[in-house]
Formats: sequence, structure tokens, C-alpha cells
Amino acid sequence: MPRPKSLTQSQVTDAALAVIDRDGLAALSMRVVAAELGMATMSLYRYVAGRDELESLVAERMLAAVDVVPPPGEPWQEQVAVLLARLRAAVAAHPEAMPLVLTHRHDSPGAWRWAEAVLSVLRAAGFTGRQRLIGLRGLISYLIGALQTDRLGPPSGAAGGDDYPLLADVVRHAKDLSPDVEFRNGIDLLLSGLAGHLA
Repeated sequence: MPRPKSLTQSQVTDAALAVIDRDGLAALSMRVVAAELGMATMSLYRYVAGRDELESLVAERMLAAVDVVPPPGEPWQEQVAVLLARLRAAVAAHPEAMPLVLTHRHDSPGAWRWAEAVLSVLRAAGFTGRQRLIGLRGLISYLIGALQTDRLGPPSGAAGGDDYPLLADVVRHAKDLSPDVEFRNGIDLLLSGLAGHLA
């Protein structure tokens, strides 16, 4: 198989992400990415150490694309909501790669930049260090849950029925509620709770 004269790590990352987008995360391997690039598998090791580094690079590609500058002049709640929405959009653009963001967020400069931006907004709003910790972790937990819920889709089918009327009612409401509206409403509930700690 002919090998390109030279590659960049960015090109390797693009190829890995293309494989994941097209064939799913389970399809990712050094062999498949090498084939995507038109090169021998062993030649790919000149650019990455293995699958784990490929996964880390893909996660960083997604997270590094997030704009971490809060909208100026907005209340802190809106600034946080926008930062959350931007991160959700970046991950949702590559749903098959979402698990990589979850597993590699602790070693990602993109994730660190995003967290620092959120913490800066919370500090400017008057949150103490402990409150910022709880706030950040709560926001991240909500985001992770929302992303996973988005992948699963809204509740559907015969969930609830006559034996569980309240659950059946929720299922009916879910049909008319877009994921974006549901996500924003959830953020507003969470931020309202955080604001209570400043009172």
C-alpha cells in the first residue's frame, strides 16, 4: 500500500474521527485508520503510539473546538448556559465519539480551558472555592447525563400505561419537547439552585 510522503498528527486525527463518524467507535483501530490514510499499519506508529493516543487526539479535537469566551455583558447564569450549550453542540456533532470525551476529559487541554472558563464566571459571580467545585461538578454531571439521554432519545413506546399514569404522562410530554429546549430548561433549574447559594 503506498504511503504518503508525510502526514501530520492532525491528519491522523481527522482520519480517526472520520472512521468513528462513519462506522462507529468499535471500528476504530490502527489498521482501519491506516487504511483510511492509504498507508501500511506499521507506518501509522510514526505518528501515534496506538489506539489510546488516537482516542485522546479525537477527544481533544472535539473539545478544542469549543469557544470558551463567555458572552460579554450577560448575567452569569446566561454565560454558564452558553458555555454548556457550546460544549454539548461540539460533542453532539460526533455522537459516536462521545464516549471518548467522557473517558479523556481529565487529560484534555480543551476540557481544562472550558472548565477554567466556567470557574471564572462562577468566581466573578461570587461563588467561593468550595461552591465553585460543587457547581462545576454539578454542571458537568448534568451535561454528561444530557448527552447520554440525547443518544438514547426521548422515552417512547408503551412506557407507563395504565399502571403508571404519571410516567405515561411524561412520555406524552416528551413527544412535544425538543432536546434543545429540554436541555436549556434543565440548565435553568440547575442554575437556579446554584443561585440559591449566593442568597
